Amino acid sequence: MMIYGVNTFTFHDVLNIAKNPEIAKIDSQAREQILRSQENVRKIVASDRTVYGINTGFGPLCDVKISEEETAQLQHNLIISHAVGVGKPINKELSKIMMIAKIHALSKGYSGVSLEVIERMQLMLQKDIIPVIPEQGSVGASGDLAPLAHMVLPLVGLGKVWKNDQPHDSASVLQEHGLLPLQLGPKEGLGLINGTQFILAHAIQGLEKMEYLLDLADLAAAMSLEAYRGSSSPFRKELHEIRPFEGSRKSASRMLKFLKNSENLKSHEFCDRVQDPYSFRCVPQVHGASRNAFTHLRTLAETELNSVTDNPIILSEEESISGGNFHGQLMALPLDYATLAAAELGNISDRRSYLLLEGKFGLPRLLTESSGLNSGFMIPQYTSAALVTENKTLCFPASADSIPTSLGQEDHVSMGSISGRKFNQVLDNLVNIFSVELMFAAQGLEFRRPAKCSKIVEENYAIIRSKVDKLEDDRLIGDDMLAIAQLIRDRKIVVH
Repeated sequence: MMIYGVNTFTFHDVLNIAKNPEIAKIDSQAREQILRSQENVRKIVASDRTVYGINTGFGPLCDVKISEEETAQLQHNLIISHAVGVGKPINKELSKIMMIAKIHALSKGYSGVSLEVIERMQLMLQKDIIPVIPEQGSVGASGDLAPLAHMVLPLVGLGKVWKNDQPHDSASVLQEHGLLPLQLGPKEGLGLINGTQFILAHAIQGLEKMEYLLDLADLAAAMSLEAYRGSSSPFRKELHEIRPFEGSRKSASRMLKFLKNSENLKSHEFCDRVQDPYSFRCVPQVHGASRNAFTHLRTLAETELNSVTDNPIILSEEESISGGNFHGQLMALPLDYATLAAAELGNISDRRSYLLLEGKFGLPRLLTESSGLNSGFMIPQYTSAALVTENKTLCFPASADSIPTSLGQEDHVSMGSISGRKFNQVLDNLVNIFSVELMFAAQGLEFRRPAKCSKIVEENYAIIRSKVDKLEDDRLIGDDMLAIAQLIRDRKIVVH
């Protein structure tokens, strides 16, 4: 059982909670933290002290004092005025991750959000009442204001939630579940929408994808190397111990494992080829660099996940701090780095695919024996090249840009929300790039028979062949690519 606001969550924990919200709860310690923070806000409101966002306007209106009687209306107005996101909705899992991350942060007891509101969010997760949140509109600095405002709307009976995979009015869905809209108290609206949970959700979902695709990259390289009849010597431990980057050592070790006891490679052991091209020989260095970027992002994302990122922070009834914990730069930079790292996995994969088409070392041109009449695998490499180039265009770092907002009060912003979205776009393209390489590799192995490959390569060859036959003559190989891509998305390709 995971405890909101108390336990240290990993990104895997969040994904597990999204699948089964019942495994996380608010215990007595978390409840005490929440109630104490709520009481501190109540006392601030009752005093004559001016505290940003509790009894003042927002952004450039921070110098406008709000009366005690108007504090509830202030929070309601904040939500409805900030819910201005545009574009298609983010996927439902992302919305769930946002809610989980927000509950966890609020439960630490520095935000002044009431127990009732936090428990309502928890209940909505459990009952699968998930907000519909547009993907565009956050600059990633004063928190993810617009997306989080859309997340909050259903709490007050506004906006839309998912029902049967379609957006429905929140009010009607709440009524179906016997739930009344909540009225937000002092500081609650601000505590709910100040924060980086939109950026963080994209990082967490991307980490889950990248973790598998990093492993798949090694497996695809091993299959392609078997088809190419390349050398396994560049993966030897002795080489990587003298340049001991963690990522490259791991990729090299995995390549050796994937190629172990290969009859196919052993038959080529004493040929006159001296060195393979870089896209084979440098797999540990390239894949390893991407692994290092993944580790960096995971470390920082999990720090963010277990942090308090709203403003102001309520320390006691006497002390609050207006700071910048909502600023997304700490996530934007590693997300941009990880995006580049993911794109490079596709870049080198496409090069391996191209080598398999060249018609060298016993492989026919375009991997078909009757090329000319048949185009064979010529055009799938076009698709791969297009996706690789698209990924390169997505590598421009969103964090390199900033544009002032809020009449200059928020004069430096992170654009981390765009970094997170681009990261996932690149990873989704990567699935199709790898589907091309695996299709080519399986076809290449046909020309190495009767020699057998390593156990795991043969296992994955069989999995691919269960969906895609050997290409003899031209057919709708676009369907084959899509079938392999679905195997990847379903995690059917064995990578360990």
